[in-house]
Amino acid sequence: SKHSVTEADVPMGIVTRAWRRLVLSEPGKVSRSAYTFCALEALRDALHRRDVFVSRSDRWGDPRSVLLPERAWEISREQTRTSLKLPTDPKEFVAILDTELDAAYQRTLDGLRRDHPIFEVAEGRIDLDKLDALDEPASLRALRARIDAMLPDVELPELLLEIATRTKFTTAFTHEREPSARLSDLEVSIIAVLIAQACNVGYKPLVDEKIPALRLERLKYVARHYIRLETLIAANAMIVDYHAKLPLAIEWGGGEVANIDGLRFVVPRDTIHARRNPRYFHRRRGITAIGTTTDHYVGIHTIVAPGTPRDGLYLLDGLLDPQTSVRPQQIMTDTAGYTDIMFGCYRILDFQLSPRMADSGGARFWKLDPLTDYGRLNAIATNVIDRGVIELCYDDILCVGGSLLQRQTTGSELMRALRSHTRHLATLGRALGAVGRVPKTIHLLDYCNDPIYRRAILGQINRGEGRHALARRVCHGNKGELPQSYQRGQEEQIGALGLVVNCIVLYNTIYTQRALDQLTAAGYEIQREDIRRLSPLGHEHITLTGRYHIALTETIRRGEYRPLKTPDLADLASA
Repeated sequence: SKHSVTEADVPMGIVTRAWRRLVLSEPGKVSRSAYTFCALEALRDALHRRDVFVSRSDRWGDPRSVLLPERAWEISREQTRTSLKLPTDPKEFVAILDTELDAAYQRTLDGLRRDHPIFEVAEGRIDLDKLDALDEPASLRALRARIDAMLPDVELPELLLEIATRTKFTTAFTHEREPSARLSDLEVSIIAVLIAQACNVGYKPLVDEKIPALRLERLKYVARHYIRLETLIAANAMIVDYHAKLPLAIEWGGGEVANIDGLRFVVPRDTIHARRNPRYFHRRRGITAIGTTTDHYVGIHTIVAPGTPRDGLYLLDGLLDPQTSVRPQQIMTDTAGYTDIMFGCYRILDFQLSPRMADSGGARFWKLDPLTDYGRLNAIATNVIDRGVIELCYDDILCVGGSLLQRQTTGSELMRALRSHTRHLATLGRALGAVGRVPKTIHLLDYCNDPIYRRAILGQINRGEGRHALARRVCHGNKGELPQSYQRGQEEQIGALGLVVNCIVLYNTIYTQRALDQLTAAGYEIQREDIRRLSPLGHEHITLTGRYHIALTETIRRGEYRPLKTPDLADLASA
């Protein structure tokens, strides 16, 4: 209609001071066009803050749904507090944080008093000496060369079949509708499909129409009905659990330490399940497989995310939903993988986040009491944590822990909600960030003061990068680009890749141990420290490419081992 609109006809609460002059073009009268644009801007801002949300939407849903409903939280509050080993009184919690932080500052002050401190405080920042490269003793180089010369040559299908014989991981692949249904020679078909997906080569190099288990239609049927994300996870857990019990794996680490990093793939197809990033994908789209690598080299969890998200958004997801018996407690990641809020979530859930710091000297250091005197460290301890917001939001902080423990939300969903600018969640985000500044500052201080701690972080990150390099060699087909357009297909292909890499790690660990045993029996003296610096990520003795022949010798089927290649043992004994 063309009748005039007055202030009484429309809600004026959305009209800001900047818009008021345009909306009220005449006293008491409202400009339709100006008011329309003002309302659209208000809607846009409300969607950004998530004050207006879309029901049952992952991206635009109610951000407050990431927390337990009020009734559920009332019931589980005490159990959550007990599980997290946190006090009832928020002031007591802040006092605990203050004690932990003060102890870290005192350790760092003690480091400055050493005869040869590894860092100095100058001009409001820390000047940190670079770590010297860790020398490889001649004994380690000789041991590594001997073991590499002894590992038996094997083709990838044979390797997977042998690991399947030892771990029975193929039994985890069940029919989606009839779990008890087992095709004849199903194991052969499963291995073929895993190679097709992990090596990114498709079925052509694996099809053999003379063998029923390797016919094209059979492989497609098995891929459709047996290879699913849940069966891949179950099979991978069997491999990881088997590996974790091996003495050599235990020598490398107990599984309490892990690092999380992303492996990026170009997706050549136009899909909403990939994102652009010129740095990594040039002018194309891609995904990131964010994986968790333990200190004994196996991968225990992988999440596929479109584009190149900050790894920190996804770190907690794998830790809170453990799929194996391995339970890392200390998580190491690269510089881009953390935020103050992530440090806060980790502290609440009793995990230790230990990222590599690109510029620890220029980082911000915090304290809880502005009057605390830290001597020479006062020059850097210039930022004061808002303890008031921690005490104010303490119950909500506990609710975050309970929501994560009870799988009401995931770490990535929580981070998205806290960034939504919703007023209540914005305050909660500030509180979690304030909590996180305590363990972050403790980490920074120890990172600068303790070279052993710093070297351990770099070493674990290198293990993850080495595993990624092996995954790249395995996934060699189609120029390393993933052809899958949909998230489910991407997750299944990345899951198959992770499983195959774990099989290689397990195979190398088994035969490295057998080589060590044979060398010891031959009188070759081996240093324990050299054993700890060996790696199961080698692949020179494994044929990863070509046309694959899938068969297993009878001796391996009976549980025996392949013979090691035998260098001159007399020379080894006298070396």
